[in-house]
Amino acid sequence: MIKKTENLFTLKDKVVVVTGATGVLGEAFLQGLTSAEATIVIIGRNEEVAKLRTQEVNDAGGKAIYIIADVLDEAALEAAKDKTLETFGRVDALVNAAGGNVAAAVIQPGSDIFDLNVSALKQVFDLNLFGTIIPTQIFGKEIAKNGGSIVNISSVSATQAITRVLGYSMAKSAVDSYTKWMSVELANRYQDKLRINGIVPGFFITNQNRALLTNPDGSLTARGEAIIVKTPFKRFGAPEELIGALVYLLSDASKFVNGENITVDGGFCAFSGV
Repeated sequence: MIKKTENLFTLKDKVVVVTGATGVLGEAFLQGLTSAEATIVIIGRNEEVAKLRTQEVNDAGGKAIYIIADVLDEAALEAAKDKTLETFGRVDALVNAAGGNVAAAVIQPGSDIFDLNVSALKQVFDLNLFGTIIPTQIFGKEIAKNGGSIVNISSVSATQAITRVLGYSMAKSAVDSYTKWMSVELANRYQDKLRINGIVPGFFITNQNRALLTNPDGSLTARGEAIIVKTPFKRFGAPEELIGALVYLLSDASKFVNGENITVDGGFCAFSGV
């Protein structure tokens, strides 16, 4: 007999912490979480944007607070955890959306490949890898108490050799390794109570890659055109197209999914170019 089941994709009564929530992709994540009825803790460094997005969530009928913190600052994140518990009493999920590249780490065409800016590469590595590990260490302890989900953000550059972005590629490859390693360790200790997975976005226009992919007049750079040629959908992704994967991985709809990456790239990784 077929029976009507509850909505597995709801996040109602779930307290979800989102780092990097003041970014372009972070904004889409907040929209999706609001629609799924999550209670949201917005964490970012830009107070003006964080305050605005908190107001937008609340105006849309959702529930959110914002906390200003750097994902590499353990003390600030501990304080953010304390404020979250003081306000909502629990943490059910974490979205590690903080990350990105830095201009000094982008390798320019024609530059000496044996004269890399190692300091900048380390900066990108820290932001993306340890900016994922540290929040997981701090908020994961609370999620484990009641059970829940952690979602990391990877990139197609972790699986494909994408020119010019060595630091970012290495860091996201490390995030993938961490997601798999941590999924096993969490399962060994908490069984199905606490799980961790990842989303692999393809190419989405953000503040950090806009100058690489588009010209000031909005037309595509040669790099942007090359990406479109390699993408079967022949376009960049829209940030809101990541929402489905995010809500799925945070909700009970994916309760038997652990250590996996969901790729959202318009077919970029599937296409050989031929």
